[in-house]
Amino acid sequence: MTAAQTSKKEFNPLQFLSFQGPYKILHMTWFAFFLTFMAWFNMAPLATTMIDQLEWLTSKNIKILLICNVALTIPARIIIGMLLDKFGPRKVYSGLLVIMSIPCFIFAWADSMTMAVISRLLLGVIGAGFVIGIRMVAEWFPPKDVGEAEGIYGGFGNFGSAASAMLLPVIALNVFGGDDGWRYSIMLTGAMCFIYGFIYYANVTDTPEGVSYAKPKRGGAMEVTSFSSLYGLIFMQLPMIFALGLLNWKLHNGGFVLTQMAHVIYGVLIAIFLFQAYKAWTVNAPHIRAGIPEKDKYSFRQVAILDVAYFVTFGSELAVVSMLPKFFQETFTMTPQAAGLVAASFAFMNLFARPMGGFLSDRLGSRRRTLSFLLAG
Repeated sequence: MTAAQTSKKEFNPLQFLSFQGPYKILHMTWFAFFLTFMAWFNMAPLATTMIDQLEWLTSKNIKILLICNVALTIPARIIIGMLLDKFGPRKVYSGLLVIMSIPCFIFAWADSMTMAVISRLLLGVIGAGFVIGIRMVAEWFPPKDVGEAEGIYGGFGNFGSAASAMLLPVIALNVFGGDDGWRYSIMLTGAMCFIYGFIYYANVTDTPEGVSYAKPKRGGAMEVTSFSSLYGLIFMQLPMIFALGLLNWKLHNGGFVLTQMAHVIYGVLIAIFLFQAYKAWTVNAPHIRAGIPEKDKYSFRQVAILDVAYFVTFGSELAVVSMLPKFFQETFTMTPQAAGLVAASFAFMNLFARPMGGFLSDRLGSRRRTLSFLLAG
């Protein structure tokens, strides 16, 4: 057994409430994830209040802002992953929390649709925080227990969207009150991210003592081990380009992007795809030609399958969480507080479902069968 493996402690449910060693890292990391989700979904429960307060905001504009809210999360997770490999989760998570508080503050005081669109696009980057915590938790727990640990990380962190739905309408209307109560509520989520970024940096380390942080030999693209995998890697860039192109089309049709600018953006997206394809080729082709040791080979097909599984599960959750409070309020004439509370019940299930998924993953042996069963259900 390697030094890295012996330094990682097994997950013990009885020590879950401990704030020592890996459990301290787990708790501090899930709370960072929790705050990113609170900030990311701070608009959904306040949407109808914002429409009432802002003359320039309509239901159609809210739909555009909800699309903007998740658009840049796609490329951001790739970029954050590269930064994570280079600088480690401690610096990247701390930096993300602090920097993303800025668009949160800007959105809170937006006085035009243009400012709201730009700030909401930028704030979507905070959704990449999930990637950072996954790596951090994996560094602190052994492979046979990482499912439970990351299930707790994901479940408790995901609960941030439920907390936003439950708490922000109450804070906006009953604590702050007035016409600007919703602005102060959104600012509050940004302030919590800003402060906790420094707290996180001061209290965690990337790995247990005596374990070095593993970094890829080549940067700029994911490393694959065959030419078929390389072609698959290039092909998998297309959904991101398509999603951003769809957003550009939506903004153009809504009159927020001029025709000439829309054409420029389409050109930039094509250039980005070509650059990514070039980087993937230059990073991988030489070492594939040179030969890959058998112990380092893996099937990229597994990555693609998990991509699609994540798309249909978490992607659908994002869509529902984004619109549920507004739906309940408008369909059943609920108050913002009541609509937020009912809508939170959807995301609340993450508190149990994700840890249970991790538990089943660790205990049932075949993660392929477990995931297939959950997807079918």
